[in-house]
Amino acid sequence: MKSPVASLVKHGLAYWQHGLTAAGRFLLVGALFSGAIGSVALIAPVYLLFCALVSFFLISLLGGHVLKPRVTIAGKLPEKVTAGQTVTAEFTLGRTSWMPAYDVGLRFPELPVHVEEADPGRTVPQLARHQSLRVPVKLQARKRGAYEFPAVQVYTTFPFNVCRNRGAAHPPGSMLVLPKFFPLTGVDVPLGRRYQPGGIALTSDVGESPEYIGTREYRPGDRYRKIDFRTWARLGRPGVKEFQEEYYCRLALVVDTFVAPGRKKGRDGFPELEAAVSLAASVADALSRGEYIVDVFAAGPELYVFRAGRHIAHLENILEILACVEECRSNPFAVIAPAIAGELRNVTSVVCVFLDWDRARAEFVRAAVEAGCAAKVLIVRQGETTEPFAPAEEWAGAISLFTPGDVAAGRIEQV
Repeated sequence: MKSPVASLVKHGLAYWQHGLTAAGRFLLVGALFSGAIGSVALIAPVYLLFCALVSFFLISLLGGHVLKPRVTIAGKLPEKVTAGQTVTAEFTLGRTSWMPAYDVGLRFPELPVHVEEADPGRTVPQLARHQSLRVPVKLQARKRGAYEFPAVQVYTTFPFNVCRNRGAAHPPGSMLVLPKFFPLTGVDVPLGRRYQPGGIALTSDVGESPEYIGTREYRPGDRYRKIDFRTWARLGRPGVKEFQEEYYCRLALVVDTFVAPGRKKGRDGFPELEAAVSLAASVADALSRGEYIVDVFAAGPELYVFRAGRHIAHLENILEILACVEECRSNPFAVIAPAIAGELRNVTSVVCVFLDWDRARAEFVRAAVEAGCAAKVLIVRQGETTEPFAPAEEWAGAISLFTPGDVAAGRIEQV
């Protein structure tokens, strides 16, 4: 249970940060300073200054409370944005009382971590009676993730721009920040096709279906359900329908999220992990422009598995998964390996975005290669890997090493 003193301090700090403008903070500090000097030195002019400042502050506080804006507010936050992008959320204010409102603005009492307001403190000089006005709120998210926003509040700084007196509030909202990535000119992945049992179920309406291509004579052992009775009636002998087999180029995109337990998260997360997620998004973007089925495997606090069909619209679904991936403090390949093991016989190629190279990762790639999959390994790391990866290139193919700075700056054009 919180003590009354702690609760009072908390509310005082909140009012100092959100309830006062810059001029109001300066005025309050001046009043406290002059009051402290006047009470000790008993200097009349200083004491009169203290009384004047306090009176000015109280008039502003009470006047703003009486004349606080009685308005309606409507609008919503953008559903999806990209990390680093400045977006504008527009809210519509409507005056409901007969008196106009002055110096009206919008403000989030507390923004989520990694989200900043680009143009705070902007106010509308006047909102007349029965007038509706759109007020923009510019937001910028530095890091990907799913964010919950508090209610946005209407306030006024009238009459003296000292206090923010709150009025109506819009309900809380949420916003999904997708990872920032740079398009690649191409991804050099060995491709091929494998038979996919139930391929139409795997790819929904964006894949190849078992298309009817003709009929032939019945042979012993053919399924009775494939008999074409119209052909039988027309020719007097049984015929069997033939369909095109379901072959696809299916890729697995594996994202490494393992971060050593002893490492502490920085202001914007872990640079290697954020760069790896960005690179994985770039690879997914390049693959979405081709005729591939892409399976995404990423282990964070929970295992993320997503299958995208061969259509660019599914890129947004992959980005939504990557936006919510968090670091994993235990070996993720103990979770990913069993999940992907049953799929390897149907997967053509495996694209691995790793944060390091060691025995566990090498064994994972070897298992994929031994299952007949082509491997493409991309490592995002600052400095040397735990174990040298050059010997593995003899059986895994070329392995590429990138620094987080190169990925963040968009200096990678092709992998």
